[in-house]
Amino acid sequence: MQVYYDGGCPVCSREISFYRSRPGADAFDWVDVTSCAPEALGFGLTRDEALARMHVRLANGTLLSGAAAFGAMWRQMPGFKGLGWLLAMPPFETLGNWTYNVWLVARKIWR
Repeated sequence: MQVYYDGGCPVCSREISFYRSRPGADAFDWVDVTSCAPEALGFGLTRDEALARMHVRLANGTLLSGAAAFGAMWRQMPGFKGLGWLLAMPPFETLGNWTYNVWLVARKIWR
């Protein structure tokens, strides 16, 4: 799984640093979209889209963003699997998307 994140956002970088320090993090390809080559983004993802919200690309090529991306990542990380599965179920999926969208508005302060 590839995890695309905004390395220019201090809060985002701190959070990704936390995930990268967790067991199982070596199974992910962590892509800082502020410094990667355009081809590292793969099919269907532009730099502007990747900077606007977090994305993950699953092994089968499916691209997810926002709360769905976090859920997919968490389901693959020991200690976060339960939270990842919970985030995939209604009404938590809706609540996760709403919360993530609110966060994106607040994130502009730090970016």
